[in-house]
Parts: sequence; structure tokens; C-alpha cells
Amino acid sequence: MTLILLVAIPAVLGVLALFIESVRVDLALLLGAAVVHLSLVVLLWTGVVGTRVPPLFDLDVMGLLFLSITSVLFLAASLYTVPYVLEPTHDDQAAPQRFVPCLLWFLAAMTLVAVTQHLALLWAAVEGTTLASAPLVYFYRRRGALEATWKYLLICSVGIALALFGTFFLGVAASGVSTAGDDGFTLGALVRAAPSMPRPWLKAAFVLALVGYGTKMGLAPLHTWLPDTHSQAPSPVSALLSGALLNCAFLAILRFYQVCIASGDFEFARVLLALLGFVSIGVACAFMIGQRDYKRLFAYSSIENVGIMAIGVGLGGTASYAALFHAFNHSLCKGGLFFLSGNVLRVFGTTTADDVRGVVRRMPITGVLMTMLFFAIGGAPPFGPFWSELMIFQAAMQWHPWLGVLFMTLLAIAFLGMASVLLPMLQGATPSQAARTRETPLSILTPLALTCGVLVLGVYMPPFLGAALKHAASMLGG
Repeated sequence: MTLILLVAIPAVLGVLALFIESVRVDLALLLGAAVVHLSLVVLLWTGVVGTRVPPLFDLDVMGLLFLSITSVLFLAASLYTVPYVLEPTHDDQAAPQRFVPCLLWFLAAMTLVAVTQHLALLWAAVEGTTLASAPLVYFYRRRGALEATWKYLLICSVGIALALFGTFFLGVAASGVSTAGDDGFTLGALVRAAPSMPRPWLKAAFVLALVGYGTKMGLAPLHTWLPDTHSQAPSPVSALLSGALLNCAFLAILRFYQVCIASGDFEFARVLLALLGFVSIGVACAFMIGQRDYKRLFAYSSIENVGIMAIGVGLGGTASYAALFHAFNHSLCKGGLFFLSGNVLRVFGTTTADDVRGVVRRMPITGVLMTMLFFAIGGAPPFGPFWSELMIFQAAMQWHPWLGVLFMTLLAIAFLGMASVLLPMLQGATPSQAARTRETPLSILTPLALTCGVLVLGVYMPPFLGAALKHAASMLGG
């Protein structure tokens, strides 16, 4: 019942918010839904409530990990949205009436991705995230936002169509295998049937799913929607797109990967994941160097980091653990960075990095937090991403030394690319007439909490989280 409520509550409240004219009441519904959602997720961690409502809903530890990331980040985005919507000082063309309903439906769709192991329903849920989030990208009614929205819809539609073909191919591979049982297309049934599946159909299914869901995840070469979408979407939406939506597509790929593992013939899947991961990091590095839009810079950083996750899973062993841990770290870092970019945009009125100077002097808290998160996402100690990237580097060195060298070289280029853009923004000279800007509490508390979270994960691993990551990694052959 809890799993159904996790999906139903935001979906129903979204419909209710659609007919409420008061923005303040809508925001109250948004905050209420976020708090209830996170409370139910905490109950799932404590084991007080059940995690299975067969046949469509079934939550395993991997789904619980990604559900937790989504819930935490959504609460942070909801808190940040309050001043963002009530005080849209940087743009007077915003349309807040549809903002809250679409946010709630977005949460419902992302939740459904995590709590179902029925791969057909999983496909529908991933498609639902696109439909719910597309109006959010067009929050500002301007030409660039409209272009980004259509690009998002078209490219992701191509990807989701390929993922649908992959789902069909997997169904063909499973048809006629008696061990699939009555559950049909659930992950458990497919895992049982995997050893008897025809390999050509299974391999084709994984390739199509990897390319299809990889489009939504931001893996190259079908990543091109991501920079435009992030640069035009409101900052809390960008935080959710980067920190939560990409994880949903990652989880969908991992479900297909689990079937390949169960078949006993999954080396091709590992090689493909690692290959696309390296290509994605390389493409991100090429565009991060000399990037002049700081929101697009963070978008290319997301492409880099999903590439790191793909490489981790592809390398296997302890790197699978590191990939899942990196998903946590990336969500916290990138959510905080996009929130802080909203603060900068509100004060400077532009996303052009060359026009932003002296953030630390004009906005001390925002500047310090952005500096910390820049070093965190760059893999500097003592933050969480340092450990996840270090474990993946060690696994790459064990696979082949040149692979480890290539991995660290690409990460170094990405770090320098971000530094060349962010450091002048943060430390550059401020015009003499520019006064220190008052920073609203909610716009600071949410990125502060996320920064503290990624710092804590760098110095202390909570036992319950470590155990869950180990269990989930074992499901990926780690």
C-alpha cells in the first residue's frame, strides 16, 4: 500500500493543484507532498511497511536507493521553489500556474520508475517523466525555452522509442521460456528465464535499451537535449533533471543489465557501458573547455558524471559499488550547484559567465558554497565524489593501466574546464558600485544542506547506506 501511496499522493495533488488559482496554496501542496513522500521513504528504510505489491509494484534495494535520492532532492527543490516562484525578480514572463502541478506529476512518474520491476510499466513511467517535465522547461515563455522544450521532447522521444523496441525484443527473448512463470514481464521472472533466452534477441534488447534509455540518461551521442534544456529550465527544475531524472534512466538500464548478468553472458554489456561512458566523458570535456554559459557548463558536467557511472558498472567489481555511490554524490552536488546558479542568475540577470564576476564578494554564502561544490564535483577530497572516482580509477587500473590513465586524464581536463569558467566568476573583481546582495534563507539553506550531505559522505559512510550500496552492487555482479 505504501508504494501505491508514494505514486498516488503526488499524482492526485497535482490534479488538485491544477484547479487552484492561488500560487501560495499550490506551494503549500507541493511542500506537503514532498514532506509526506520523504516520510514514507524513511518508513521503507526502517522496514515498518512492506515493499511489495505484486505484480506491478516491487521495491528492491536498488530501487530504494534511487527513490531516496529522488525524494531528498525533491524536498530540497520544493523548498527552493517557494522564493523562486514568489519572487521571480529575474524574469517577468514566468508562468507559475502550471509549475506546481507538473512538478508533482514529475515526482509521481520518477517514483513509479523506482518502485516497479515490471519492465513495460517501467518504460511507461520513464516516458511519463518526459511528458511531466517538458512544460517545466518552458516555464519562461521565450524563444530559447520553446526551442529547448521541443528539442527535449523530440530527442527523448527517439530514445524512448528505441527503448520500447528493446523492451519488445526482451519480451520476444522471454517468450516460450517456461521458467518465466506467470509474472511474465517482471524483473524476477526475466532473471529466472535469462539462462534459457536466445542470445541474439537478448543482446539486441540490451543494445536498444542502452541507446534508448541512455538518451534520457545523457550518454553520448544522443545527449544533445541536455545542455539546451538545463540552460533554459528554471534552476529547481534543472536540479531535478540532473540529480533525479538522469538516475531514473540509469536505473532502467541497470534493470536490463541485471537480466544480462543472469544469462551468464554479459561481457558485451559491460564493454558497451564502459565504451559509452568514456565517449560521454570525452564529449563533455570537449564542450566544457571554453564554455561561456555556466548553466550549460553544469549540464556538460552531468554528461561527464553519468559517463563515470556507466564506466563504473562496466568495470564491475568494486567499481559497481562506486558507480551507485557516485550517483548519490552527483545528485547532491549537481542539485546544489543548480540551486546556487539560480541565486547567481537572480542577482546578475544572466547565465553568461563573462558577465558574472565577484560572486564571493557580492553573495558570500552562495559563493563559498559554489566553490565547495565545484571542488566536490571535481573529485577533490574530502568530499564524497573523491572516493567514488578513486574506486573506479583503481578498478580501471586493474583492468588495464592505460584505461586508468585515460580515465584520470579526462577527469583532469573536465576539472580544469570547470575551473576556467567558475573561478573567474567566483573570485573576479566586482564593480565598485556593486553592493553586497541579501540572500534569502530558503535559497541558501537547501544548497547548504546538500553541500553538508556530500561532505559527510566523504568522511563518514552511514552503516545503513553502506550496506544498501553493497547489496545493490552485488545485484550488478559487484
